[in-house]
Amino acid sequence: MKHRFVKPLAFAVGVALCGSAVAATSGVFNVQELDGKISPCQDFDGFVNAKWVAANPIPADRTRWGSFDALREDSLNIQHGIVDRAAEHASALPAGSIQQKIGYLYAAGMDEAAIDKAGFDPIKPQLARIAEVKTPADITAYIRDSYAHGHPVLFRFGGNADYKNSDMQIAYAGQGGLGLPTADYYSKPDYAKIRDAYVAHIARLFVLTGTGATDAQAQAKAVLAFETRLANVSMRPTQLRLPENRYHFISIADADKVTADFDWAGFFKAQGADVTNGFSLSQPKFFAEFEKMLHDVPTADWQAYLRFHAISRAAPYLSKPLQQEDFAFNDNTLNGQKQMKARWKISLDTVEDSMGMALGQLYVADHFPAASKQRAEELVQNLRAAYKTRIQNLPWMSDATKQKALEKWASFTPKIGYPDKWRDWSGLAIKPGHYYANVEAADQFNYDYMVAKIGKPVDRDEWGLTPPTVNAQDSPQRNEIVFPAAILQPPFFDAKADDGINYGGIGAVIGHEMGHGYDDQGSKFDAKGNNVNWWTDADRKAFEARTDKLAAQFDAYEPLPGKHVNGHLTMGENIGDLGGLNAAYTALQMALSKNPAEAKRTIDGYTQDQRFFLNWARVWRGNILPEAQVTLLNTDPHAPAKFRAIGAPSNMPEFAKAFQCKTGDAMVRSDDTQVKIW
Repeated sequence: MKHRFVKPLAFAVGVALCGSAVAATSGVFNVQELDGKISPCQDFDGFVNAKWVAANPIPADRTRWGSFDALREDSLNIQHGIVDRAAEHASALPAGSIQQKIGYLYAAGMDEAAIDKAGFDPIKPQLARIAEVKTPADITAYIRDSYAHGHPVLFRFGGNADYKNSDMQIAYAGQGGLGLPTADYYSKPDYAKIRDAYVAHIARLFVLTGTGATDAQAQAKAVLAFETRLANVSMRPTQLRLPENRYHFISIADADKVTADFDWAGFFKAQGADVTNGFSLSQPKFFAEFEKMLHDVPTADWQAYLRFHAISRAAPYLSKPLQQEDFAFNDNTLNGQKQMKARWKISLDTVEDSMGMALGQLYVADHFPAASKQRAEELVQNLRAAYKTRIQNLPWMSDATKQKALEKWASFTPKIGYPDKWRDWSGLAIKPGHYYANVEAADQFNYDYMVAKIGKPVDRDEWGLTPPTVNAQDSPQRNEIVFPAAILQPPFFDAKADDGINYGGIGAVIGHEMGHGYDDQGSKFDAKGNNVNWWTDADRKAFEARTDKLAAQFDAYEPLPGKHVNGHLTMGENIGDLGGLNAAYTALQMALSKNPAEAKRTIDGYTQDQRFFLNWARVWRGNILPEAQVTLLNTDPHAPAKFRAIGAPSNMPEFAKAFQCKTGDAMVRSDDTQVKIW
C-alpha cells in the first residue's frame, strides 16, 4: 500500500507534467499554439506554453496538468481498457494467469458496496494487536511482525545495492515514520495551520474507527508530539541527497548498541532477510532517538501513534468515510485537489501499485511496436556519442579525471521500452471479491520478493519502472538509464517528426538521464556503481564552482510570492537538464551534418535549431495548484516546470543565436553568469 502526497517523478518533474501528441500543420508541432505577443527572448516558456496552459485548466481530480499529465492520462485510458477486459472475463481466463489476477483485483476494487459493507473490519485484528502493546518489548515485536507482513512502520526498510560493492544487494534501514511531507512541517510557523488540520484529520480517523471524540482529540495531539520528536532528529531532503547521509554500514552487534531494546537479528530473521555481515543503519541519530522513545514515551502514546498509522495506511482501501477523510487531508488540504479520482482510476492505481509489472506486460503486448524501441535505441547511441565528445572537450577537467568519466560513459546500460524477462507472479494469490485481502496479499508478495534479494547478487536486468509509466530514470549504483514504453511517444518521441523535434524531446530526456551519472551526487559513483571518489581535488573544486552558480540561478526563481526554488534540493535535476540539453543539441548537429539539406530546411517558418528548443519547452508546459506547488518546493528534487523550460536554454548561447536574442534580454545570461558544466 502506498501513501501519497504529490508524487515527484524521477525524470519528470517536481511537477508531474505529462504530454500528449499535439495536432500540427507539420503533423507533429502546432505552431498556432505559440503566443506571438510574448517574445521568446524575454519569456520562452510563455511564448511556447502560455496559450496552451490558458486553454487547458487543471482537472478537478488532479493537482497539476501539463504534458506529462496528459500523456499519463492517455496511458491510464489504455490500461483501463486492459483491466476492464480482464475483469469482465476473469472467471473464464486461465486459472492463475496474470490476466485473471489483474481482473479479480480490479473488479474487487470496483465493488464499492462490498467495500463499504466491510467498514473497517479488515483492520480490526491489527488494531486489537496494538491494544495489547504494553512494554518496549511489545512495541518492538509489533514493529518486527508488522514489517514481516509488508506493513512499514516507524522507519524505512528495504534492499538495495551496496554503495561500496554494487554487485551485492544489502539491507538498508532509515528514518521514516512521519505523516507530514517533511520534518519542517512540524516546526516552522508557515505550517501551523497544516499542523492543526493534521491533528483534526488524525482525530477524525480515530472517531471513524470507534474512538470517542474527546479521547480521539487527545490521542491526535499525542501523535503530533510523537512525530515531532522524530522530525527533530530527521534529516531534511537536501541532506538526504548526499550519499554519505544515506549509507552507514554497520554490524548487527553495533546496531544493537544504538538501539539496545531492538533486536536487529530477530528483526531480520522475521523478515527472512539474509543479513550476515551487516547492513546500512543509514541515519543512526534517528534510531538513537527511537531507542529513547521506547522508554520515555507513555505506552498510550505509542498505541495512538501505531494505531493512527495502521488506519492511515489502510484508509484508501476501506469504506467510503475513511477514503474521503484520507482524500480530505492528503489530497485536498496538503495539495489543493478539488475532487477524488473516479472509482476506476482509484482501482487502477491499486492494480499499478500491486501488480504494475504484470500490467505492463499486457500493455506492451498491445501498445508498443518494436520499431519504436529500435528507433529509441538509435537515439540513445547518438546521445552517447555526443556526451563522449563533450566530455573529451571539457576545458575545465584534467585528463586524469576525464579518463575516469569516459570509463563510466563506456559502461552505462540503457534500458528501453520493457524488460527482456518478465517477473513471475505465480506465488501471488488473488481472490474474487476480496479487495482489502487482495491488497494485503500483494503487499506481502511484493515485500517478500524484495527481501529475498537481500544478500544476493544484484540483478542488473531488473527494471525499477513499469512500461506504462510516463517517466524515465537513472540509477548511479547500476550505472543505467531506463525509458519505459509510455514515454516513447509525442511530445517526446515521434517517428514522423523531424530531428529538431525528437532531439529537443526524447533526445534531451536521454541526455538528462545520462547526465545524472555526472551530477553533483551521481558523480560520486564510479563506472561500476560504487560510491568512490574518481576526481582530482582540483577538478572537483572546479565542478563545484559551476554547480554553485547553477544553484544560485534556481534559488532566484520564485514560483509563488515569497516561495523560492531550492537550488540545492533541485541541483541534480538542474545539472541533468543543462547537460542533457547541451548533449542533445550536440547530437542534433551531428545528425544534421550528415544531411545538409535537412539542416537548412525550415518547417512552419522555424529552423531545426528553433524547433529543438521549442519542443524542449513544450515538454515542460503545465500548471499546478499553489498548495501542491508548496508541497513540491519542500519535497521534490525537480524544479517547477516553467523554470525547467527556461533554465537550461538561458545558459546556452545556441539558444540566443537561434532566436536572435540580444544581450540584456531575460533569456540571455551574460558570459560571467552563464553556467557550463558538461
